[in-house]
Amino acid sequence: MVEIADIEPIAASASKAQTNCAQSIYVETYGCQMNVSDSELVTSIVKDAGYRIVDQPDDADIILINTCAVREHAEERVIGRASQLHGLRNRNPQLTIGILGCMAQHLAQSLPQRAPFVDLIVGPDSYRRLPDILRSTADDTLLDLRLSRAETYVGLDPERRGGTNAWVTAIRGCDKFCTFCVVPFVRGRERSVSAQEIVRQVELIAEKGYKEVTLLGQTVNSYHDGTADFSDLLYMVSAVPGIARVRFTSPYPKDFHECTIEAMAAIPEVCPSLHLPVQSGSDNQLVAMRRGYDLFTYRRLVEKLRRTIPDLALTTDIIVGFCGETKSDFRLTCELMRDIRFDSAFTFKYSERSGTYASKNMSDDVPESVKGERLQEVIQLQEQISYEINQRRIGVTEKVLVEGPSKRQDGETRNMFGRSLQGKTVIFPEFAEPNSLVDVTVHRTTSHTLFGDSNQDQTDSLNIA
Repeated sequence: MVEIADIEPIAASASKAQTNCAQSIYVETYGCQMNVSDSELVTSIVKDAGYRIVDQPDDADIILINTCAVREHAEERVIGRASQLHGLRNRNPQLTIGILGCMAQHLAQSLPQRAPFVDLIVGPDSYRRLPDILRSTADDTLLDLRLSRAETYVGLDPERRGGTNAWVTAIRGCDKFCTFCVVPFVRGRERSVSAQEIVRQVELIAEKGYKEVTLLGQTVNSYHDGTADFSDLLYMVSAVPGIARVRFTSPYPKDFHECTIEAMAAIPEVCPSLHLPVQSGSDNQLVAMRRGYDLFTYRRLVEKLRRTIPDLALTTDIIVGFCGETKSDFRLTCELMRDIRFDSAFTFKYSERSGTYASKNMSDDVPESVKGERLQEVIQLQEQISYEINQRRIGVTEKVLVEGPSKRQDGETRNMFGRSLQGKTVIFPEFAEPNSLVDVTVHRTTSHTLFGDSNQDQTDSLNIA
């Protein structure tokens, strides 16, 4: 392994002409919205440096895999994928393969041994240096994994994909250090992007015709740039002309202040949908996880949100089988799910992540078979709750932001799909232009999807000019 700091950097004034014949780059993404947003940033950086972006790995001189490290399965999948892509060297011996992002940071020491065919490993705070790294040469794997307390990529405009929603990173890193979570170790400490920079990005997004913006951060409502807090940011972003909907993910329960709730209720553009991770319905487990709140506080927050924001859709994260979880702890989680009735939930069985407090100091003592049984039970419970909640939407006219043709087609009928204000997927048979707002009256549902018919006469004219 060679630390990139050991290599003399290419001069900052290097021109696009110095890039080897407009080499082509393919970027592949694994993980959450933050990873998608980072891939858009990486694409912009290398494109501005003169590289050519391609849509297929077979056409690439350089393949960059942007990765997630939250779950072990994702890491194994990425290593398998990198091995598969390594086979392309049979016809392109000069192919460069790089691993970027959280997984690169997490597996800095072991990845060169597990995937010796990888040429470069770059952490999430080193993307500005990618052009120099790609122009560097070394016999061993190149590493650039320096975490920064300041890097927020101000002034860089991501190469955004087409569509209705644009991701905008508001805060990077995390200061919470939950015992099960590796994020603070792979993304560094919290630092907020200046509100002026976020508004600048949103103005550009609106000019390109996007109607919806999602503000991103591991603890997005912890945002504070020294002047503006998160509620201020919601007002500023929502005021940008052309932006019809504003969402954010994921807030941290402990940092959900009254001013943010008031802003959500007062601003028409802020959607009545909220992902509020709880992780467990047991106070003992929340203490073991170091979540920083108890169930009384969480329940009181949910009550306040639902009282203040009409028709709020609430989703969450739940982990089963964390260290020391008893049958009683698990039953309390199921009880919480029945009481709060989340619209949907991302459910996981605990998987130990190296480098976390839990991996070093706590026993992963719940048998895998028990974890699996508990996971299936919460999935089935949530499926039933989601179905019952969605059934109550029958007869309701939803304002749907159209995304495009649905994968679900009925014979010759051309179904379209989009999302309601609550973030629910809605499918309807009448054609509508992508990025338009359409009224759809729901006539049936599943646990995950609403189906209905549109009233085109009430369609809002919000198409891209």
